[in-house]
Amino acid sequence: MSLKSIALAAAVALSSALLATGQATATSHTQVRAAKPPFPYADCIREVKKQHKASDRRAKQVCDQLVEKGWIKPPNA
Repeated sequence: MSLKSIALAAAVALSSALLATGQATATSHTQVRAAKPPFPYADCIREVKKQHKASDRRAKQVCDQLVEKGWIKPPNA
C-alpha cells in the first residue's frame, strides 16, 4: 500500500473528527471524547467505503493499517 493511500485514509479519519468536534459543542462530554483518536473501527470502514467507494476488502485493509498507527481502535476493542 502506498504512502499516499495511507495519508489519504488518515485525512479521512481526521476530517470526520473535525466535523464531529464542531458538532460536539452542544453534546455531552462522552460524545466529545469520541471525537478524538482512536476512532471506532466500524466508523472507519463506513467512511472509507463512503468517501472512496472502496470495496469491503480494501476498506478493511486501510482501517487495519490505521489500527497499527493508533488512529483507529481494533475491531475487537
